[in-house]
Amino acid sequence: MLLNVVIFLVGLIVLSWSADRFVYGASAFAKNIGMAPMMIGLTIVAMGSSAPEIVVSAAASINGNMNTAVGNALGSNITNIALVLGITALVKPLLVASSTLKRELPALLVITVIAVAFLFDGELTHLEGIILISLFVIVLGLMGWLSMKVDKEDPLVSETTDEIPNDVPTSSAIFWIVVGLILLPLSAHFLVGSAVEIAKYLGMSDLVIGLTIIALGTSLPELAASIAGVLKGEDDLALGNIIGSNIFNLLAVLGMPGLISPGALDPDVYNRDMFVVLGLTLLLFLFSFTLMGNRRISRRNGGLLIACFIGYQFWLFA
Repeated sequence: MLLNVVIFLVGLIVLSWSADRFVYGASAFAKNIGMAPMMIGLTIVAMGSSAPEIVVSAAASINGNMNTAVGNALGSNITNIALVLGITALVKPLLVASSTLKRELPALLVITVIAVAFLFDGELTHLEGIILISLFVIVLGLMGWLSMKVDKEDPLVSETTDEIPNDVPTSSAIFWIVVGLILLPLSAHFLVGSAVEIAKYLGMSDLVIGLTIIALGTSLPELAASIAGVLKGEDDLALGNIIGSNIFNLLAVLGMPGLISPGALDPDVYNRDMFVVLGLTLLLFLFSFTLMGNRRISRRNGGLLIACFIGYQFWLFA
């Protein structure tokens, strides 16, 4: 048991570090070949924030732990909204000013409804996996197109530009890309294997281990990035990372088990967890979205989100 805990923690650390290095290298390489910073931010950086969840979901699906992969996708979205955004808003209320985010929020809500519809019948099929992965590719393309149309006065533009690494030699950028591509799947393999063994020892289901330990672990980079963002005044970037991560979780992360190991879902997925994801996404929409002017996610909103997270944990283990 102790060995599995050590392997899990080391795997989580290496997974988070290698994802960060991969995003660093890919962003620097993209900038060196002339890609616009906003396009880098909305595609490479946004996808990179979900890289740990994607590779963990793929590893779990390959190992036949479908419900662990599904739990990771849903649990990461729950953690991102209820815990990450909740803590971030408590640290400093977020001012939502970007018109780009006001387009992404409705997209997240629509994608959440599609995911819930796919899970509602109690199984995730191969066709549904293909649809989700296809939508993931389409969304990436749309984000790239959107980055070329965005208003240069949008606060997200300057915030994103500031986060893109500068003056990185192309050889160094390629080195970090290769390091990420090697260590990401390797660390995910050991993380999933040790998590399954820990779950068996504690009498937890594959679904719950994905919803809790793995989801919390893979969401820690978002927590660190969001808090650092709001402390630097990059409120829109902090919220944008959460929205982008949740979109990719529902498309790429949830699509992996459908693509690799389709089958019947744990009943708790369609009786409990998918409704929690939908409810929290609706809350995020209400807190953040307005057609006119700016909207502030207050400390009171943050406290409510954290209360939702704590209540959900009690529900899981009741």
